[in-house]
Amino acid sequence: MSATLSHYLFFSALIEAVGQEAQISNITAAKTITDVIRTCLGPKAMLKMILDPMGGILLTNDGNAILREIDVAHPAAKNMIELSRTQDEERGDGTTSVIILAGEILAQSLAQLERDNHPVVIISAYNKALKGSLEIMSKISVPISISSDEEMLSLIKTSIGTNGSIEESRVLDGVLLNKDITHPNMRRRIQRPRIILLDCPLEYKKGESQTIMKFSKESDWARVQEIEEEQVIAQCKRILEFKPDLVITDKSISDTAQHVFERANVSAIRRVRKSDNNRIALPSRRVRAPCPSNMVQELITTLQPRYFTFLTACTNPKACAILLCGPSKDILNEIDRNLADALSVARNVYFNPILAPGGGAMEMAIGVGLHAKARGVTGVEGWPFRAVAYAMEVIPRTLMQNSGGNTIRVLTELRAKHANGEHSWGVDGETGKIVDMKSYGLYESASVKIQIVKTAIEAARMLLRVDDVVRGTRKEKEQQGPLPEEMAE
Repeated sequence: MSATLSHYLFFSALIEAVGQEAQISNITAAKTITDVIRTCLGPKAMLKMILDPMGGILLTNDGNAILREIDVAHPAAKNMIELSRTQDEERGDGTTSVIILAGEILAQSLAQLERDNHPVVIISAYNKALKGSLEIMSKISVPISISSDEEMLSLIKTSIGTNGSIEESRVLDGVLLNKDITHPNMRRRIQRPRIILLDCPLEYKKGESQTIMKFSKESDWARVQEIEEEQVIAQCKRILEFKPDLVITDKSISDTAQHVFERANVSAIRRVRKSDNNRIALPSRRVRAPCPSNMVQELITTLQPRYFTFLTACTNPKACAILLCGPSKDILNEIDRNLADALSVARNVYFNPILAPGGGAMEMAIGVGLHAKARGVTGVEGWPFRAVAYAMEVIPRTLMQNSGGNTIRVLTELRAKHANGEHSWGVDGETGKIVDMKSYGLYESASVKIQIVKTAIEAARMLLRVDDVVRGTRKEKEQQGPLPEEMAE
């Protein structure tokens, strides 16, 4: 009896769903996640208001930010959220599109399962569809010159969809530090300063081993304090021999050192992040010659209630900082997310300088192209192959729906354009009408599109391979303690 109970304790599992029931459950959960962010695609995207457990509110239309905050229990839904995270880590853009496309491919898979098509056959067809999609994308993609500021600016603008006022935001030709000077009497504005960078503390450094000091007179204790101060003063005087205007360290600065610097009319900044210190120059553990610099150190007091140090006006800057200003915290957070997307787009194009037409043009071209290739797919794989082609149309269709356009009429017109070989035609997200993306100037990074298609089809294939959903109970049983029969043993 005890062996049976032990076997139950360590290997018991509760079966949630089996076979086609498990696949339908996974597809339904994936479609639910897709429906949550479907309206977040395009320039006319709707916002989602997310309430956190602490009562805070998040307003955003960024798919990845939304999926990071929501709480789900179904394993397939968690898998869909992981898709968005993967897309964001790999390319930094396309997080909403990959969820919508993956959900639509799974929705098309449901019809194939209802026709009693085996999941292995569907997966085989999806593999062929992925190969055909990549071939079509390579034919339609166009190169871009990364040295052309006009082309790069036009590309980056497509990833910025915020409606907030950002006129006061600017790019600084230097470094921005979230720190104040250590003493109020130190200079707050310095023209062409001589800067010393340190990564050591300017205070008395006690020994690593524990030391016990015993004093018989009060004067001995006072002398110890004087010796410590003398060491700090000597260290500061050695720094002052180089006649610096500004001392920056990522460690602490004692009150004695601050006093010495203040009397010498030298400003000091402490506890700077090491990454910021490295952006200014390579620090050293010993005192060396001041950094050659043509920077202005200015403490802006208007950015209340916090203080920031600007190291700007550099002759040949090796680093830059972006200062974002917005009318509210929510808009500022949205600007920050859009800026991250724009930087990711620039990075993707730099490593892979090819572009794809936006506005759903690439997806529609893949759909029309797969329909043509489906004639060469024989047997039962033909229907799943065509299912991927139909699923690709979800991106332009969603753009039309979110912009309030006539979906059926506009989608038919767009399909006819691509059937005639005009693959640069897509949907204007502002009006919901079809336009030529060449004249409209809306292009996106082709590497993002390739990653979207690969991730979406791979996610559909993986969920279709699942035929059992089980929930382990070992931890739960261990937390409950031994069963009464085991205690009797």
